[in-house]
Amino acid sequence: MTLRIMEIHRVLKPTGSFYLHCDPSASHYLKIILDAIFCSQGGDFLNEIIWKRTTSHSDATKRFGRNNDIILFYVKDAKKYNWNPQYGNLSEKRLKDYSYQDIDGRLWASDNLTAKGLSGGGYEYEYKGVKSYWRCPLETMKKLDAENRLYFTSKGGIRIKRYLDENKGQLIQQIFDDIPPISSQAKERLGYPTQKPKALLERIIKASSNEGDVILDAFCGCGTTVEVAQDLNRNWIGIDITYQSISLILKRLEDSFGKGVLENITLNGIPKDMESAQALALKKDDRTRKEFEKWAVLTYTNNRAIINDKKGADKGIDGIAYFDSGKDKPEKIIIQVKSGKVKSGDIRDLLGTIAINEATLGIFLTLNEPTKDMIKTAKEAGIYQSKFMNNPVDKISIITVREIIEEQKRLDIRLVLEVLKSAEKQTEIKSDQIAINFDNNK
Repeated sequence: MTLRIMEIHRVLKPTGSFYLHCDPSASHYLKIILDAIFCSQGGDFLNEIIWKRTTSHSDATKRFGRNNDIILFYVKDAKKYNWNPQYGNLSEKRLKDYSYQDIDGRLWASDNLTAKGLSGGGYEYEYKGVKSYWRCPLETMKKLDAENRLYFTSKGGIRIKRYLDENKGQLIQQIFDDIPPISSQAKERLGYPTQKPKALLERIIKASSNEGDVILDAFCGCGTTVEVAQDLNRNWIGIDITYQSISLILKRLEDSFGKGVLENITLNGIPKDMESAQALALKKDDRTRKEFEKWAVLTYTNNRAIINDKKGADKGIDGIAYFDSGKDKPEKIIIQVKSGKVKSGDIRDLLGTIAINEATLGIFLTLNEPTKDMIKTAKEAGIYQSKFMNNPVDKISIITVREIIEEQKRLDIRLVLEVLKSAEKQTEIKSDQIAINFDNNK
């Protein structure tokens, strides 16, 4: 984690800010690391933001309830960083102060104009028969009077009018207690256990950047930061280790802003030719090979399939897609991905997997070219057509990675919408995060 934070610090502009969201049990350790990186090089620690996620925890039997997260706020240059104050809604108690109303209907609250008790004193003069120490000079007092901003009390005092429509709201402090967590029924919920509310990211991005600035989320997960940055007219960079996250972000952006937004996005680290596809598929690391499978499945289905994320044997299923055939429930498509040598027996195995899982169609995605026997076996499986299909399709389709990359071949079946999102709601995505272990016995 330290090396990653050092790299983020390196690419930050002098006007840039750094926010680290963490658990209270780790915040004090991380603060030591951040102090060493930022404060030793002209930066500064500004806030330990407390985000109150929930009202209470019923499991707090022998301690106080833990219902908050920590967001550590640092800047790279203590003299140059961007800052835009943020405001929240006024409290009901404060709103009651605006109990006066002008003829034009504007609500206002009266506020003190005298300087008694203020350090540094005020301005002593008499105005319209009232002598006192005032907070403003005489010229300002006359200007306020001309603008109908003075309130002459029945007891002979003078106060200033504070109009409700000019109040920006309550200045946000470092305790965020007005942003609820994402509920299980929320429209924006995507199933990531670490997903943050858009309102939280919006507040942070607005506070520390301006339109046209670049926002970096080096652990972008399901893409909340990316979506909010796009909506706020910021440029952005999102980084994640899994292609499934990248595909979800692309789909999320398309759903929120239309297909046109994808034309302005540059993807790096994703296969663009056969050489890079082979490099991803043939690495010895199992985790990397799994990313090749995810890329193949999601690219061919235009991010509309469900990835089989189970560890160990996948039982012949790397992905599942659903389509509407006019029956009571959607029909199932089984997707297999192969990066090694392939043979006709692989197609027979796929047919068996289809039968066991009561699927209708099968798709065999292969890095290598299929043999003649494989093509023959697939054709012998027959064809299928539903009332929503213009043309019949093979029950078993063999698609090569070369076709996906060079010919931009994609699944030409109308799939059930929102499959990716709904699937992730059903099964929470397990994210492999770096843990800080301070126990030498473990």
